[in-house]
Amino acid sequence: MQKSVRYNEGHALHLAGLARREGTKRGFLSRRAAEASRWHEKWFALYQNVLFYFEGEQSGRPAGVYLLEGCSCERAPAPPRATAGAGSARDALDKQYYFTVLFGHEGQKPLELRCEEEQDGKEWMEAIHQASYADILIEREVLMQKYMHLVQIVETEKIAANQLRHQLEDQDTEIGRLKSEIIALNKTKERMRPYQSNQEDEDPDIKKIKKVQSFMRGWLCRRKWKTIVQDYICSPHAESMRKRNQIVFAMVEAESEYVHQLHVLVNGFLRPLRMAASSKKPPISHDDVSSIFLNSETIMFLHEIFHQGLKARIANWPTLILADLFDILLPMLNIYQEFVRNHQYSLQVLANCKQNRDFDKLLKQYETNPACEGRMLETFLTYPMFQIPRYIITLHELLAHTPHEHVERKSLQFAKSKLEELSRVMHDEVSDTENIRKNLAIERMIVEGCDILLDTSQTFIRQGSLIQVPSVERGKLSKVRLGSLSLKKEGERQCFLFTKHFLICTRSSGGKLHLLKTGGVLSLIECTLIEEQDASDDESRGSAQMFGHLDFKIVVEPPHAAPFTVVLLAPSRQEKAAWMSDISQCVDNIRCNGLMTIVFEENSKVTVPHMIKSDARLHRDAADICFSKTLNSCKVPQIRCASVERLLERLSDLRFLSIDFLNTFLHTYRIFTSGAVVLATLADVYRRPFTAIPVRSGPTAAQLRPPAAALESTSAESTLADTSELSPCRSPSTPRHLRYRQPGGQTPDGTHCSVSPASAFAIATAAAGHGSPLGFNNMERTCDKEFIIRRTATNRVLNVLRHWVSKHAQDFELNSELKMNVLNLLEEVLRDPDLLPQERKATANILRALSQEDQDDIHVKLEDIIQMTDFSKAECFETLSAMELAEQITLLDHVIFRSIPYEEFLGQGWMKLDKTERTPCIMKTSQHFNDMSNLVASQIMSHADVGSRASAIEKWVAVADICRCLHNYNGVLEITSALNRSAIYRLKKTWAKVSKQTKAVMDKLQKTVSSEGRFKNLRETLKNCNPPAVPYLGMYLTDLAFIEEGTPNFTEEGLVNFSKMRMISHIIREIRQFQQTSYRIDHQPKVTQYLLDKALIIDEDTLYGLSLKIEPRLPA
Repeated sequence: MQKSVRYNEGHALHLAGLARREGTKRGFLSRRAAEASRWHEKWFALYQNVLFYFEGEQSGRPAGVYLLEGCSCERAPAPPRATAGAGSARDALDKQYYFTVLFGHEGQKPLELRCEEEQDGKEWMEAIHQASYADILIEREVLMQKYMHLVQIVETEKIAANQLRHQLEDQDTEIGRLKSEIIALNKTKERMRPYQSNQEDEDPDIKKIKKVQSFMRGWLCRRKWKTIVQDYICSPHAESMRKRNQIVFAMVEAESEYVHQLHVLVNGFLRPLRMAASSKKPPISHDDVSSIFLNSETIMFLHEIFHQGLKARIANWPTLILADLFDILLPMLNIYQEFVRNHQYSLQVLANCKQNRDFDKLLKQYETNPACEGRMLETFLTYPMFQIPRYIITLHELLAHTPHEHVERKSLQFAKSKLEELSRVMHDEVSDTENIRKNLAIERMIVEGCDILLDTSQTFIRQGSLIQVPSVERGKLSKVRLGSLSLKKEGERQCFLFTKHFLICTRSSGGKLHLLKTGGVLSLIECTLIEEQDASDDESRGSAQMFGHLDFKIVVEPPHAAPFTVVLLAPSRQEKAAWMSDISQCVDNIRCNGLMTIVFEENSKVTVPHMIKSDARLHRDAADICFSKTLNSCKVPQIRCASVERLLERLSDLRFLSIDFLNTFLHTYRIFTSGAVVLATLADVYRRPFTAIPVRSGPTAAQLRPPAAALESTSAESTLADTSELSPCRSPSTPRHLRYRQPGGQTPDGTHCSVSPASAFAIATAAAGHGSPLGFNNMERTCDKEFIIRRTATNRVLNVLRHWVSKHAQDFELNSELKMNVLNLLEEVLRDPDLLPQERKATANILRALSQEDQDDIHVKLEDIIQMTDFSKAECFETLSAMELAEQITLLDHVIFRSIPYEEFLGQGWMKLDKTERTPCIMKTSQHFNDMSNLVASQIMSHADVGSRASAIEKWVAVADICRCLHNYNGVLEITSALNRSAIYRLKKTWAKVSKQTKAVMDKLQKTVSSEGRFKNLRETLKNCNPPAVPYLGMYLTDLAFIEEGTPNFTEEGLVNFSKMRMISHIIREIRQFQQTSYRIDHQPKVTQYLLDKALIIDEDTLYGLSLKIEPRLPA
């Protein structure tokens, strides 16, 4: 007896269940029974290649199963009726659709089926045909035939290749045999030549041999020539020429693209707007059109001509001569100066015109033109700004691949030098224009106007909000409280610092500025900055405690009015230190010019300050220093590149004092030197002050030293009398009984020099604004010169140290040896018997700031926050308000952001393999950003129902909006990036429940922190907001990476690229501006414990799995 076939019944039942739910075709069919005349109605379900049938539609277990692979399905005629029945029943049976499933082997009975409708029957037949895999089998047969055909071809090719190989071997053997015969015949010919001289006809065999020899010689020559050609193709010269051609082709393509962009600018914007300006109701005036587009139409015509010339040169390829085209182009490129100079103003006019709705609507209509490719008008206006630098880069690359003996190398070098000169001139003009526009913008904001801002030598330094403390007579502070709302509201002032003046303004409700009637414009030449009050003064001591040592005084001594005092209150110690450092630098700059007037007026044709600006010897390029034509804050040329020795020399040179140079040097000196070297230079300047005036760029030290014969004695009384008469603005703190002392204590003739150093200092200070004194004889002047140089050198050292200690305290916190050396130098300065009282006081202040151990005790640290959260009970998200969350997120973000030391921004340490060791604070900031974003996403996905998730999204958007109000744009980006994650963004049902107001706020926040245009909107927002604020750190890291990768630290000659240092310093100063001002937010441990709880964070894969579980994917 044959055994039954076993199969896994459980899996078959599982497939039957899938067929019932997801089958390709399902429905009732009638199956013909074993008895030919009977039909049974069953419920059939087709799944892949298996056909199940059930007793009924609700049956859970199949009655049978058919495997359809390899079967065929065809239409069957209606079977004949054995007996005649009713007419209607017979007609109904005839209308039914019959078909048969045939299995392709013997012993299997066909499956006969029928259905009620023809369409349904055809669908069943098509489905069964697909399930039989007949098409796949046919395709498999075709592929097998192709495969067999390819195998035959491969075998045939192998046989042919083998035959050819044998033929080649035979030919090589034949060639060898012929060579040996040729050699033998040649020898025979040589022997027989005397006997064949009279022979007229040549032997046919000799002709054959000569023919073979000719063939061989030709073959050898062709082989040698091929080797020569291949060697040249692989040679450096050919590679260089290929690259040169590629550069030329790329330049032609770039020029073609640029001409197309100019066509779009002119034809798509300029000409239509000109027509609109001539309409009856113009949305823009002709003047505004001219101000926006400037001379862009002329630029387009110029580059069309240049582009046509380039295409003509390409037609003559491979002979590419371009130098004459640049010779024609160079004289006409001056038209770019006007465009670049007024580009910023052009964008401002465009922004103002966009306030008009009609113009904005019209402009958006023009921008939808397909030729614009989604770009705005501002983008097209920016393209000409980069064309000159693009030409310079192209010529630089072209020269790199042009041989030195090339016919046009000198012409290309000339064109490159002319373009670089034009680029420098344009850059300088833009810098001057931007400074003037900045001053004019501030002048327009002041209702009363301010004439001093119309002076082009007036350079903007900084601005900010300070509180002016009201005062009464004699400079005594009135009894006010720091926390008083009236003091903060009525005493708040908007202050502007320039190189020569300090402006104090009040802001009206409309945003306009008003200068104070008394003390609104302070001339820095008349000002004395005082940080600490006299410790013996009880009221001064009380005010210091009252204001938390955040106040500082500016004593103003006008020449024709009574002196008065301005007391200002900074929001933090860092802000106070920054303001005082910059004000002090400006004051010292003006006074240093006055001091050095007396020293140099006999040795220079011009006087300070014009001497330093006009003396070409001081700003002449040399092998170890190069200058740009851009002027710094002191209106002297900036250093482009220099050796380390020249930079240290410029730091200590008494004739130069530039705030931006000092800031740049102290921010970036770690790249090219060390703190110990800088300190050693300052110590050398203090101990040997005459070395602070280098011989190479000014009068020699021998010229500056007073001769011994000039140190003769005069009466002290007459000197003091002359001084009191000739010093119109003598400092009130200057002592009157201090005498000048020689290092040895005596003059050469044994008498004391009776010229008062205090008097000399007062007279020199007065000379800065009133000319040099006329009452000193030659002996007194010579004595004063040496004293003034010593005092000026001391002032320079103290100024640099004050700036270093106040703004770069981290240098000394991380280097105890450097800190100890600075303390030793300051103590040495204090032991100087000739030290003036204000110098002594400045030295003591630096010592106090350097030795202060609790400088940051007022700041909350992240370690303290974590420690405090360990002892508090955690809150849940639902019990915390949006305000509490936003405030604590802002506090955490600022604490972490503030802890980043500036040296971590140097050298792209965050992109190195050892980034955790090199930049731990930047890595901590990045990790905290990711943790906060993960927390927001995890909290939203933790809710099971749609309503709770929508409420959580609305609450987090409210938190982000409060962060925006708190100027915490890092927090805004943390939350918006979490909401834009794929796991949350795909929840369409959840977002459908979110209110329209929340979505509008979300769109506004995303637009603010969008990365489009290198964070254009975020940069503009940060520019217009006052600290405290938390910017997005990634924006600045991108800028620094761009600078680091685009320019080297050192030039090819080994000089420090100081232009790059200046760009890095500018970004670091902007970062530190936001680091220095702290938030006044109380720490709430329960909230921060929730925010820092990493147990609440769900990983990315789990989040996406939850998202799919909440809202599964729709079937395709």
